[in-house]
Amino acid sequence: MTNRIRLGVNIDHVATIRNARGGAHPDIARAAQVATEAGADGITFHLREDRRHIMDPDLQAIRAATHLPINMETAATDEMHVIAMDFKPETVMFVPEKRQERTTEGGLNAAREHNKLVPMIRMLKDNGSRVSLFIEPDPVQLIAAQRMGADITEFHTGRFVELTLAGEKELAAAELERIADCAKRAIDLGIEPQAGHGLTYETVQPVAAIPELTELNIGHFLIGEAVFVGLEASIKRMRELMDEARA
Repeated sequence: MTNRIRLGVNIDHVATIRNARGGAHPDIARAAQVATEAGADGITFHLREDRRHIMDPDLQAIRAATHLPINMETAATDEMHVIAMDFKPETVMFVPEKRQERTTEGGLNAAREHNKLVPMIRMLKDNGSRVSLFIEPDPVQLIAAQRMGADITEFHTGRFVELTLAGEKELAAAELERIADCAKRAIDLGIEPQAGHGLTYETVQPVAAIPELTELNIGHFLIGEAVFVGLEASIKRMRELMDEARA
């Protein structure tokens, strides 16, 4: 356990803007470079089955643009497993994916996906990647992740963010406690606990203050804020808030 919490910057929505018009602008590789220079500790992206943002050629462009570890989010499908095995990111994170959703709507049901995930996890780890599961802060899902051999669990913070922004203080506090309790349990189980989804300047500090968490993955808010202040400034401000929370 370390006092400094890492910041993984998700650059998916730079590609979303690019794809809305077509062409090569804004450049996804440049986004990875700026995030690196701004103090990110890792680069995250989600290669979806429908390729709505990140495209296959982006993988090598991102790899060439940064020395930071790459966290590749993906659905547990045969196609994505083959791509991840070939690309060999530092981390492969399995997430639930629905074709009609705007963004990931919740955590993976790791317990239900046991038989599908176990051989994939084993092969990816043998191939040199760490494996993470994006799950709800739920002890049942956490234990399932541990039994499957996951190295990392990223706890879904979306509900905490929604409750906080809606002014539901008591419910938000209860959700934050669930995240904190699961982070402690993860350490006991030998799994690295991380968190992410929907975090903003307003909501990041209570989560970053959980001492067991090692990393937060944040994307959409940073890209949205970059429209007004620039990507470097938005990342630096998030980094400052996370450091303040740990201080």
